[in-house]
Amino acid sequence: MKVTVVGASGLIGTRLSEKLRRSGHDVAAASLSLGVDTVTGKGLDVVMAGTEVVVDVTNAASFGDSSAFDFFKASTKNLLAAAAEAGIRHYLALSVVGTPHLVESDYFRAKMVQENLIRASGRPYTILRSTQFYEFINGLIDIGAEGNVFRLPSAFMRPVAAGDVAAFLAELAAGAPSGDVVEIGGPEQFGIDEIARIYLAANEDERQVITDQSTSYFGVELTDDALIPGAGARMARQTLSDWLNQSMGE
Repeated sequence: MKVTVVGASGLIGTRLSEKLRRSGHDVAAASLSLGVDTVTGKGLDVVMAGTEVVVDVTNAASFGDSSAFDFFKASTKNLLAAAAEAGIRHYLALSVVGTPHLVESDYFRAKMVQENLIRASGRPYTILRSTQFYEFINGLIDIGAEGNVFRLPSAFMRPVAAGDVAAFLAELAAGAPSGDVVEIGGPEQFGIDEIARIYLAANEDERQVITDQSTSYFGVELTDDALIPGAGARMARQTLSDWLNQSMGE
């Protein structure tokens, strides 16, 4: 089966492409660095030819302004048009847990537009919403950086390893389109402030974390459960402590 991975050079895309190849699939890798520009459409017709499944794991370069909206709108429209031309049987896209509740944020409003375009396209699809990756904890806690302290809310999250997300995407790509949203989250629940303390301690960083509910999450004030997946979500395997031990050993 030919699978086109769009965003193949990124954190998830590299892992997903490797897993698909190991399973015997013919993987076409598409990314800006490989000459495929989803915003302009350059190279899409070539890379999509003969494709049965498309997996969109692209991401916007910026989280904090309208550029994310422009990116996801143009990119998704071009990908869906190319998918229709190629006659693909499954359009699979990666999104974020909590997106419908976070649309006051420019970034999450852009993700909601992406999801809505996919739903309205008439293509057979699956949307996988994931919780935040362990690999992005450093960037996550930086939202509360203030001098030598971090001011962070105690809203809950269930962070997940990028490898576990890639493995689930590979499983979904090999299956039938659900025509719906599915979710994945990590095996443990933490407050954002709590995970920051764990991460900083593991990195021997002595800066303090102050619990502050007024700190916004990419422009949104969080409720306690805004970032928590639903009851039917896939539970990933790798724990935070296992990931920290692994990442520090690399």
